[in-house]
Amino acid sequence: MSTQHSRERVLAAIRREIPDRVPVSLAYEFIDDLCITRGKPQYVGRFKQDERKVSFKRIDNNVVNRNRFHLYLPNLPKEAVVNDWGYGAVHSSTKSSFKLIHPLLGLQKVRELKDYPFPNMMESWRHKSLEKEINRLHEQGFAVQGAMSQTVFEQAWHLRGMEQLFIEFFLNKEFASSLFDIITEVRCKMAKRFVKAGVDILRLGDDIGSEKGMLMSPATWREWLKPRLKRVIDAAKEIDPEIPIFYHSDGDLREVIPELIEIGVTILNPVQPECMNPEELKKKYGDKLSFWGTIGTQTTMPFGKPEDVKRAVKKSIQTVGRGGGLVISPTHSIEKDVPWENIVALFEAVEQFGYYK
Repeated sequence: MSTQHSRERVLAAIRREIPDRVPVSLAYEFIDDLCITRGKPQYVGRFKQDERKVSFKRIDNNVVNRNRFHLYLPNLPKEAVVNDWGYGAVHSSTKSSFKLIHPLLGLQKVRELKDYPFPNMMESWRHKSLEKEINRLHEQGFAVQGAMSQTVFEQAWHLRGMEQLFIEFFLNKEFASSLFDIITEVRCKMAKRFVKAGVDILRLGDDIGSEKGMLMSPATWREWLKPRLKRVIDAAKEIDPEIPIFYHSDGDLREVIPELIEIGVTILNPVQPECMNPEELKKKYGDKLSFWGTIGTQTTMPFGKPEDVKRAVKKSIQTVGRGGGLVISPTHSIEKDVPWENIVALFEAVEQFGYYK
């Protein structure tokens, strides 16, 4: 098989066709910084990955955001960072974990939502450069994802608080519905804009699972989240019926995977091996889904040896990657507890075992 460039490789894999080799993805936006912080500058640029992401621009000025949302964030810690949706975050020393401060926690009535300064994500400055950015990445050979994480559920609980939101599923349904619908409408517009701009993949996601199962019952998910996620996917497919839909959720989602497929999801991420068997998922859904992830960051990456990482990559390629349908990736961000040798081993294993005959 002739060598493919990265975009061809990723598109073949997610269409469940056989690429020249299994594509690889590892938080490219952080990997070169990781090389520097780990004292390995000689590795900068050596970790070749096959995809890139584009996103809508945000207001990243903390002073502006703190002033804009000050009525909803009383007693805000001075170290808190506020984003342009209005929730505050106090980061840990690793910056990969944080405590959230919820600006809508004190609201009681639906009418109060009308006064909240939700961001206008369709302001032209947020998205006018998408086509230029996508074209540049395509010219470099990359597959491009339109990134819209925290699609509905996570955005809602970040604003309201998870416990309070769960209470409202039963005791204040009008408020929860209104909040979800406001967010969903924003996401539908963003989805259409991403697809019009020419992304190869629409990347959606809400963490709805844990290692022990879903964060809510399947019935609750069906009532509150499934129809709204479907609206976002349908909006994207109005522009391009064939757009691949990437869906991220940590944890065990087995109870709702058939329904994710039903509403249009075609790529599942991160496929945590600690709570779901990727090989079994491939056997059961491999004719409808491709899989992005599979290399555990709670087990193999931090606690294994390089040979364990290589063994896990090889197994995933030979099982989940059989016949296409796999993009190899760690299932979460690479934290400080992951040995450098294990990061190198992942890429070496893809080179060693990832080529299709």
